[in-house]
Amino acid sequence: MQLDEGVDYYLKPMNCPMHNLIFDARGRSYRELPLRLFEFGTVYRYEKSGVVHGLTRARGFTQDDAHIYCTREQMADELDRTLTFVLNLLRDYGLTDFYLELSTKDPEKFVGSDEAWEEATAVLQQVAEKQGLPLTPDPGGAAFYGPKISVQARDAIGRTWQMSTVQLDFNLPERFDLEYTAPDGTKQRPVMIHRALFGSIERFFAVLLEHYAGAMPPWLAPVQAAGIPIGDAHVEYLQDFAAEAKKLGLRVDVDASSDRMQKKIRTWQKQKVPFMIIVGDDDMAAGTVSFRYRDGSQENGIPRDAALAKLVDVVESRVQV
Repeated sequence: MQLDEGVDYYLKPMNCPMHNLIFDARGRSYRELPLRLFEFGTVYRYEKSGVVHGLTRARGFTQDDAHIYCTREQMADELDRTLTFVLNLLRDYGLTDFYLELSTKDPEKFVGSDEAWEEATAVLQQVAEKQGLPLTPDPGGAAFYGPKISVQARDAIGRTWQMSTVQLDFNLPERFDLEYTAPDGTKQRPVMIHRALFGSIERFFAVLLEHYAGAMPPWLAPVQAAGIPIGDAHVEYLQDFAAEAKKLGLRVDVDASSDRMQKKIRTWQKQKVPFMIIVGDDDMAAGTVSFRYRDGSQENGIPRDAALAKLVDVVESRVQV
């Protein structure tokens, strides 16, 4: 498309070529490797209308894309480190039921030699097996430039989602004529590892929403606690409490609307906020607050400092409430 006279703009389907151009912008030494480039890059794919579906399949989305350039001697350790990091990251988000899938060459759609593909596939299989997870073959499922490991995660109701991917690529460095200077002064070709932790940020967010059914753990919840005053006289007290909480890095809102208290509770319950902080006359007089939890249970008369400490602890420990 052309937005300005004489200037052409193109929708970018992937970030790999741009990272290759960055690598090739100047001479590289073996001392710089592994070289890791990363971006949150917006990309565009012409998905057919029948497969476009909410946040899980879109025509424009943001990838947390990284490309790692390394030597052949470094690639096994780099892949192992990358896959371990990927799995630990997903566990941090509460996804713990995994298996790995090894996608291999499509004999009709590939570039490069059979020998390079065999070497790349063997290294990926070795790295995948070290994780001790089930490994499922995906014959013909690789991209045209190299085989990949994908992490398949099951959500809370057993649905399987493809999450992170790690791909090993001998071919794009060849096609872009990428080189580095080896210790002996010769020019050598780097190996390229494509790594996406979340894949599409939008799709990952959709998977988390499905996994938690909207009831995000406190550390992930957009609003971690909602202040519910029993009456107008209690709003300022709660606002002071919320201000203290925000200084500690917590996300706390106070519902100062004209709705009755019970309606406020119903409203925030539907939003699945982890905590409601309720305050009435007794709390104001005693310098306390009351906690209402997602399951409807309530804990009364908690001193303000103890309440703040509890919120901080629950968020920092990343527990599900």
